[in-house]
Amino acid sequence: MKPLLPLCLCASLLSACASPPAPAPDNRAFLTPGTSLVLPVPTLAQPLYRQQLLSARTQSGEHQLLAVLEADGRQLTLVGLTPSGIRLFRVSYDGEAVRTEQLSSLLGGTALPPVAQVVADVMLSYWPIPAWQTQLPRGWQLKDEGMVRRLRDPGGKLVSEIFYQDIGGEREPVRLVQHAFEYQLLMEKLAP
Repeated sequence: MKPLLPLCLCASLLSACASPPAPAPDNRAFLTPGTSLVLPVPTLAQPLYRQQLLSARTQSGEHQLLAVLEADGRQLTLVGLTPSGIRLFRVSYDGEAVRTEQLSSLLGGTALPPVAQVVADVMLSYWPIPAWQTQLPRGWQLKDEGMVRRLRDPGGKLVSEIFYQDIGGEREPVRLVQHAFEYQLLMEKLAP
């Protein structure tokens, strides 16, 4: 009986290794390559509607698109268009899942951030800090310091910075720097 014990133990370990990992929830985004969180619920005190020109700078180059952002209290919707108006994608988040419709093959070779990451960036830019406090992993800090919002890991390392300007009496994000994933988003407000 004793010779079978190591064999059974090895078999159970191998079967555990062969099992696929549990799928990640569809409402998670990564703060750094090894740290994720559940996105806050997409509700705001006031509805939000923005048309913006987004310029993304990644390691693979620069990409530009028009974005229409709408948060109606039930869900967040982000639509991406080419500068000439061709619809590229539609992303929605209802608190349960991030859903994507890629409507154009023009995105094929671009190295844009993952969709949930874009939703997290939008929410980090517009959602109030209290909405994030319960979602952040232990030790993480999100603080407004004047016209800059900074996200730091437990060691104090800067992960993201969002720069704001006063535009028409409203605090509007104009640039997001994601240090952990090495990209930058420039945001130019086109309409209210």
